[in-house]
Amino acid sequence: MNRIGNRINTLKNAKRIVVKIGSAVLTTSEGINLGLICRLADQLATLHERGVDIVLVSSGAVAAGRNSLPGDARLDDLPARQAASAIGQSRLMHEYDETFRRFGLITSQVLLTRDDLRHRARFLNARNTLSRLLEWRVIPIINENDTVAVQELEFGDNDTLASLILNVVEADLFINLTSANGVYDSNPDQNPDARPLSCIDNIHDLDLDAMCDGKTAVGSGGMFSKMRAAHRAAQLGVPTLILSGRERMVIERVFNGEECGTWIVPDEKSISRRKYWLAYHCDPAGDLVIDSGAEKALMSGGKSLLPAGITGVEGDFKAGELVRVVSQDGRALAVGLTCYGAKDMNRIMGSKSGEIESILGKCPYPEAIHRDNLLLDAAL
Repeated sequence: MNRIGNRINTLKNAKRIVVKIGSAVLTTSEGINLGLICRLADQLATLHERGVDIVLVSSGAVAAGRNSLPGDARLDDLPARQAASAIGQSRLMHEYDETFRRFGLITSQVLLTRDDLRHRARFLNARNTLSRLLEWRVIPIINENDTVAVQELEFGDNDTLASLILNVVEADLFINLTSANGVYDSNPDQNPDARPLSCIDNIHDLDLDAMCDGKTAVGSGGMFSKMRAAHRAAQLGVPTLILSGRERMVIERVFNGEECGTWIVPDEKSISRRKYWLAYHCDPAGDLVIDSGAEKALMSGGKSLLPAGITGVEGDFKAGELVRVVSQDGRALAVGLTCYGAKDMNRIMGSKSGEIESILGKCPYPEAIHRDNLLLDAAL
């Protein structure tokens, strides 16, 4: 089947969809775009009537609260942005709730921090709650809990949050509504000759840093974060459709067969959901630099990382923490859960596994990172 046939077939058979909408689409200089929310609800109601489960990841709380602030209020620090989010979130949810109710649909608010998905028990609680809401045919509307999140608990942007929700709800399609008409081969704001891409067959082959730079003025993401989320979705086996949320009834049109936006094809072989969770719910706490032999063993041989291949240790991490694996020239190759902390890793790096016990007095693991806890080509 060709790529157009695959796209049509996937859209036709999609049973659970995560839709993400950004601040640049959802808000204007006057606040929330009520007409856009109405059109969005109309389109999602049509899909809902076909039996499709819908999860909506929505930005816009800070932007929605900005116009209700006192005249001298400034959003120049984290507490101010969190306060604006607290004001705007209730207004945003009110508009969603009232609008979807007109189409006979019930919505629910789900606010998350990274900590909620980082700890396995809380991850499972979130999954069970969302599963029950979808079973009841409720539309969960998810946003980051900006009011309580500190920097180390932030997702950073809602594209990242949406990519994690794909795993939580086991979605089979990701639609990302943005202010652009899709993905271009370079930044159209800087290059007037930039060409739109209707389909990306292998996102791993792209240089995202070169293609996407800068962030939007209203939100905290940008095309880079959207492509990074699509990269993660592809690893999970989920296709991504990046669309202009400003185009009228664009979701309805693509489900009726019109080729809009950019379709990003998922990997043929998806990674396990466990490995996905391990790789993307924490920021790496350090780096392990490896030699060319270890790089070949990882990238081509599917091997574990052994201490013998490590040439450098950076950061102050503990055993069991997530670390980045990088090449001699600084290329990020993988992330994984380290079997040893930084202090012990510095002592055993470059040594054969049989020498670990003589160096440390014990050898709980022959590997530095076991291949079951290692994800290659991680989208960080």
